[in-house]
Amino acid sequence: MGTENPSAPSRAQSAAGGNPTRPRHHTAGVVHENTRHTTRFVVIGNHLTQHKELSLLAIGLGCHIQSLPTGTPVDIKSLAARFKEGATRIAAALRELETHGYLRRERVRTATGRIITRTISCNQPGHRRRPADTDCPTPPRTAHRPEPRPRKALPAVPQPTQAAATALHQQATDLLTGLRRHDPRLLLSATDTAHLAPGVIAWLEREVTPTTVRHALTTDLPDDPLRRPAALLAHRLTAQLPPPPPYRTPATPPPVRHALRTCDGCDRAFRTPGTETHCRDCRTAAAAPPA
Repeated sequence: MGTENPSAPSRAQSAAGGNPTRPRHHTAGVVHENTRHTTRFVVIGNHLTQHKELSLLAIGLGCHIQSLPTGTPVDIKSLAARFKEGATRIAAALRELETHGYLRRERVRTATGRIITRTISCNQPGHRRRPADTDCPTPPRTAHRPEPRPRKALPAVPQPTQAAATALHQQATDLLTGLRRHDPRLLLSATDTAHLAPGVIAWLEREVTPTTVRHALTTDLPDDPLRRPAALLAHRLTAQLPPPPPYRTPATPPPVRHALRTCDGCDRAFRTPGTETHCRDCRTAAAAPPA
């Protein structure tokens, strides 16, 4: 008994017509005979060459434009002189490419004041990149400069009493402007200093020394660059605000000591608010009834 061939099919295969799920081998389709390009070639995406909405003229014109060197004229007159389709069909194809994002036209002003139309070819619509240099100056942006975004307000800081704010304002300002000597990143503007000064005064009002306030603001700063140092300082002034000092009973004021003056009756020196002209003995004697 001979050895069975393991690679042989177990049963005869049916014809292709009897097995509809079997893929058919077409012999009439295109067969590619490719040779690798090393010079004078351009890479074009299948999304353009096999686009389902572009006309054949638009696809061909798009491939042609992408293959041109930078600075080559691609206006309707130049393309109509190069191809025989005519200006009308070429203009329609350009509009198709522009609609689907393969072309973009921009009007720019040259250094001499002349307005020109710059055509930008996009090999991948939707992925805008800086166009290649075409020796055309960049248009000035002063006319379309976006408005600056409003700066976010600084966090609020503790507010002192009016009396303390008046007496300690200069001391708080000097403390804030000197923070940059401890860390150059704590260089504050005049506006930021004015905003933070009341918070520092609130600390000083609570009998905290300037050295303690400076230590609280400059210790354990992050190593990363400080984008808004004033915001960090405002947060620390609020989050680490110490409690008020303990209550102390006001001391009894000392008795008033009046100035000395001479009695008009006996020339004796005595202390008086200034309204009396005679000493106590002379006033008593004058008030006593006669014997």
